[in-house]
Amino acid sequence: MTLNEMQSTIDNWIKTYGVRYFHQLTNLGIMSEEVGEMSRYIVRIYGEQSFKNPADEKEAHARLAEEMGDVLFVLTCLANQCDINLEETLKKNLKKKSNRDAIRHKENQKLK
Repeated sequence: MTLNEMQSTIDNWIKTYGVRYFHQLTNLGIMSEEVGEMSRYIVRIYGEQSFKNPADEKEAHARLAEEMGDVLFVLTCLANQCDINLEETLKKNLKKKSNRDAIRHKENQKLK
């Protein structure tokens, strides 16, 4: 699925099941919440924090993927609401980063 297809699919889902988009500020709050949930799993899987319930560790990776999907969904809703084409935006962003960082990271001693 391309980013354009993703935006269209989510727009159709909203119109079919969601009734309407939540206000942009509401979606921003929802996205912040979802990023927090995603962060909780990353901190426990890759960081120093342990799981409160050791049994939760077995399904942690699947839950992390689920939270990433939630973040992507809400980000796509916001892009649709703000009339932003994510595919074009990503292409421009990669071009900007490629020009700006052409040698920057290769010469960064901290990355060696």
